[in-house]
Amino acid sequence: MLEQLLIFTRGGLILWTCKELGNALKGSPIDTLIRSCLLEERSGAASFDYNAPGAAYTLKWTFHNELGLVFVAVYQKILHLLYVDELLAMVKHEFSGIYDPKRTGYSDFDETFRQLKKEAEARSEELKKSKQVGKPVNNSKKQGQVQKAGLGGDKKKNEGGLASDGGDGDTMKGRRLENGNSNGNHVDIKESNVFGTANGKENTSSNLGAFDVNKLQKLRSKGGKKTEKTVTVDSNGSKAEPKKKITKKNRVWDDSPPESKLDFTDPVGENGDNNTEVVAADHGESMMDKEEDFSSESEAEEEEEEEVGKESKPDKQKKGWFSSMFQSIAGKANLERSDLEPALKALKDRLMTKNVAEEIAEKLCESVAASLEGKKLASFTRISSTVQAAMEEALVRILTPRRSIDILRDVHAAKEQRKPYVVVFVGVNGVGKSTNLAKVAYWLQQHNVSVMMAACDTFRSGAVEQLRTHARRLQIPIFEKGYEKDPAVVAKEAIQEATNNGSDVVLVDTAGRMQDNEPLMRALSKLVNLNNPDLVLFVGEALVGNDAVDQLSKFNQKLADLSTSSNPRLIDGILLTKFDTIDDKVGAALSMVYISGAPVMFVGCGQSYTDLKKLNVKSIVKTLLK
Repeated sequence: MLEQLLIFTRGGLILWTCKELGNALKGSPIDTLIRSCLLEERSGAASFDYNAPGAAYTLKWTFHNELGLVFVAVYQKILHLLYVDELLAMVKHEFSGIYDPKRTGYSDFDETFRQLKKEAEARSEELKKSKQVGKPVNNSKKQGQVQKAGLGGDKKKNEGGLASDGGDGDTMKGRRLENGNSNGNHVDIKESNVFGTANGKENTSSNLGAFDVNKLQKLRSKGGKKTEKTVTVDSNGSKAEPKKKITKKNRVWDDSPPESKLDFTDPVGENGDNNTEVVAADHGESMMDKEEDFSSESEAEEEEEEEVGKESKPDKQKKGWFSSMFQSIAGKANLERSDLEPALKALKDRLMTKNVAEEIAEKLCESVAASLEGKKLASFTRISSTVQAAMEEALVRILTPRRSIDILRDVHAAKEQRKPYVVVFVGVNGVGKSTNLAKVAYWLQQHNVSVMMAACDTFRSGAVEQLRTHARRLQIPIFEKGYEKDPAVVAKEAIQEATNNGSDVVLVDTAGRMQDNEPLMRALSKLVNLNNPDLVLFVGEALVGNDAVDQLSKFNQKLADLSTSSNPRLIDGILLTKFDTIDDKVGAALSMVYISGAPVMFVGCGQSYTDLKKLNVKSIVKTLLK
């Protein structure tokens, strides 16, 4: 049964709702649809499922882009109503005929909707009956065809199975007759294969695809001889001179004096005070506090000139020159999907070359097509430029954070409540969690925030020593309990220690884990649920492509599935690393934000502590569409 059908404008003004349909909706399915689907450029999907305590709905919608109207139908998720799409199309057609922008009430539409609903239900019933009548005949025919095909296929397989080994059917037949085995085709083939492998060299010609053990032994013997020769040559110590150890030399640039020391890992002492004081003075200001200048206007102008130059060539479009010229001057009546397809395909290919996941690029193009279909093309505008402008708006809307990402304000708010602000760094192996944790610690240190590190990577060898080195260089206290300990308990003790010492922020380092590693994902879920951190940061590489979708979706899924609470903690933000190595392949940022809904809070762009900056949304969008 249909629960609700309502019509509202893109500005949020509700024009009409059906008062006769059922009871009031449980929860807020319409608000959730607008917030998590329509505003997030997921409107190209076929439907949206809303799950809440005591309610499970399926929502379907359609747009009238020229009038700026949205039509939404809501029904129980357990039901499969076949007439909803047809009903929405009929309601859209009828309501657009009576719509007036100055009018806010449409009580006279109730009777029209009642008739449309009856027509749609009657058609769906007729369709069901016709399907039920046609099912037995079709099934009997299909079964007969399957049986015949199965018998024929078995015969063909049995007959042709002997002659399938590279034209050696005759030799196989002859061998079968010599052995005297006639207990069926399959048995004969198996036994002949056994004889062929047992006879060694004589039957190797018949088994072309088989593996030759003799060749492997020859190769091993050759390899052994080569290694023996190299050893004997090297063992002549009288003639060979001892190799000198090559020491690494410092690189000297043109206009800079040579550095006196390159290696900072020399043991100075347990605390390492001498090194840390010298190093801390050379770091400088973090890039997080610097405003990035984006000067791509000249590049954009050059691209526009190139496009104009390409279009002005007479070889490109000779056939429809007058019609396209007239269309651009007069404007097209209404944009259709066939008009948008070429521009959307080119845009999808361009996004994929920028390292955007294929699934995300396809969904974005579907959403842009849904927002443009039915709109009137303005005068002196091209379809390609209209599609690109719509895509640019969509990308800016996706990458712009929906909530505040000012960590310093949240830190001061937690400080007023006399509790530390806890940040947990999670991610797959080798993405740079510990290094970027140190960068975040340095940035917080510059803003007079007392930081403590928690070494909760008790799985990887050397992880505690790595974090201890960062803490020593930055002169930051570190809480550690060694290896093979429960990371959730270590994090809890670290937070308690920070509360007693008056530290403002606790940065929790965790072990790298693949998204399919069940034991480690369970340990991470326990750490998050037990300590309830203020921020869960997913650290991901900017080099990743399609795997970004898999990583983030499975991390969120595991955190939700393995959580014991009804409202599980998911990923709150993203830290994008190795951003200085990708040139213009910036699509991983878009893929991660789109699949998780979490904003990019930090961008790692180097190996020093100052190489941490904010995401420049305009720069990313321009690069994606370049």
